[in-house]
Formats: sequence, C-alpha cells, structure tokens
Amino acid sequence: MLLVSTAALAAAADSPSLTGKWQVHNSIQGNESDQACEFTQKDNDLSGTCTSDRGTVTIAGKVDGDKVNWSFKSEHDGTPLTVVYEGKVNENKITGTVNVPEFSADGEFTATAAK
Repeated sequence: MLLVSTAALAAAADSPSLTGKWQVHNSIQGNESDQACEFTQKDNDLSGTCTSDRGTVTIAGKVDGDKVNWSFKSEHDGTPLTVVYEGKVNENKITGTVNVPEFSADGEFTATAAK
C-alpha cells in the first residue's frame, strides 16, 4: 500500500507541467533575442531544445515547485559559453533572470506557453 501525504499531493497538483512549446524572449544587456523552445518535464527534470537565428541548442534543467532553471552550452565568435536561466512559473508564463557567466552578462527573460 502506497501512502502519500495530502501536502505532497497538493504540492504535486500545484506544480504545473512545463512540457510543451514555449516562446522565450531574452533581454541581455540591451540585446534582445527570441527562441522557440520545446520542453519535456519528467518529475523534476527538464530537458528539450531551443531554436533561434543562431541555431538549435539542447537544454537541461530542474523544476522545484514554481521555480525552474535550465541552461545550455553555445558559443559566440568561437568562444564557448553557458547560458543559465532561473525563473518562476506563474500560470502559462515563466519570468526570471538569464546569465552568461563567461561574459559577465546578465539580463531578464520571459517565456510564454505557445498556444
């Protein structure tokens, strides 16, 4: 017999699944860009791909309640870089910060679930 607390069930029910297509808008130190992402959430693990005019990248991240983070590796003019997202889920929107440590570049992002 499996026993699960009511609080655990409520927490699971309150955590929205991020599986699906998302439109991500980035603003990093005055540079605006957009990505079309497709996320797959399995338990607390987040995976998927994001495509922009610079190509397609593979993301990996975690979901913890209404908090989410993901990152991907890329390059800019031959320099390897990591792009790190940390945000909060609110209905069909994720808002938060985006960081590129190699360039000490910070910004904000908004992701909206595609309809």
